[in-house]
Amino acid sequence: MENTKVLISGASIGGPALAYWLDRYGFEVTIVEVTQGLRDGGQAIDVRGPALEVAERMGILDLIRERRVQMRGMSMVDADGNELYRSEERTITAGDFDSPDIEILRDDLSHIIADAAGTGVEYLFGDSIAELEQDDDGVRVTFRSGTVRTFDLVVGADGAHSNTRRLVFGPEERFISHLGTYLGVWTAPNFLGLDRWQVFHQMPGSAWGGGVMSVRDNEEVRVYLGFESEQPIAYDYRDTAAQKKILADALEGGGWELPRLLETMWDAPDFHFDAMAQIHMDSWSKGRVVLLGDAGYCGSPLSGQGTSMAMVGAYVLAGELKAAGGDHRAAFAAYERELRGYVAANQELALTNKARVDAQRDAEMGKDTEVIDFQDFGEIVNAFTVKDY
Repeated sequence: MENTKVLISGASIGGPALAYWLDRYGFEVTIVEVTQGLRDGGQAIDVRGPALEVAERMGILDLIRERRVQMRGMSMVDADGNELYRSEERTITAGDFDSPDIEILRDDLSHIIADAAGTGVEYLFGDSIAELEQDDDGVRVTFRSGTVRTFDLVVGADGAHSNTRRLVFGPEERFISHLGTYLGVWTAPNFLGLDRWQVFHQMPGSAWGGGVMSVRDNEEVRVYLGFESEQPIAYDYRDTAAQKKILADALEGGGWELPRLLETMWDAPDFHFDAMAQIHMDSWSKGRVVLLGDAGYCGSPLSGQGTSMAMVGAYVLAGELKAAGGDHRAAFAAYERELRGYVAANQELALTNKARVDAQRDAEMGKDTEVIDFQDFGEIVNAFTVKDY
């Protein structure tokens, strides 16, 4: 086995999942993460299709099921809080209850995967990559802390705004595709007294608005507030205060409980804000550096498949490295061949999901709408077959 010393940038979902497999295949794994520990907060995410098989092979599927979000149903309300529609068969965030899919809070899944990866994985919290220099023998990494180390391979699993991608492949603008929506997510007290329930409100004339879902035995809620913007908004994605102001300004004057929800935002320690966007790249690797999950092929939350793509991608990347005996050129090429079709289908799914929402909004406003041949969600989700390595 060659190239066994691997640095992974990012400790959310894809990074620790990759570390799990690499550690078991005999690689020496280090994860660098800019936050001081595993990041709290984030929306409820879904583990679907082949990702369920990957979780089972990791031995964590039962635990994920135990920690899943428990919902009884959902309501849609108008600006005055009057219920327009309710369902006890599905929710906006997770879909049909009779589906095998599992909805779980992002931070819960992150901790489960990191725990499963075990103590053989080295973590460098509160640090990040400042410079990368590649040659035929390895990658010389300079960290922001000033430490310099050499690794055989580097994996960027650091999200849609990947620092690794920027350093190796170039500016984000070359690869990002804006989908016309921004979303903020954070934790707040359950002041509505929801019992395993979620409530959403769509602002008049818009495909977006906001909602809440009760979590953690109804002790708190996760808040989702979003708005449309045809053109990208220029802002520093590290400046949380500025992002909160953008969201508050965009939703000013909104009905239902939007003003109260926005009030909880200002002190929320786990606030996250970002554009609905996709990442498209001709290649996910360059030399000894490769990208995983959102860093290389973000589908956006509109796909509902970001977590599953990261978990499946981690399994395939590690498996191909094992199969190639650590030959990164062969492994990276096989990784792309194996996943390209699956990724492309799921990214397209996000676009048709967006078109579906836009068509519904236009119909409600009395506009003529184009008949769209929507993809079968289940067919796309389950299109990938997990192979053995």
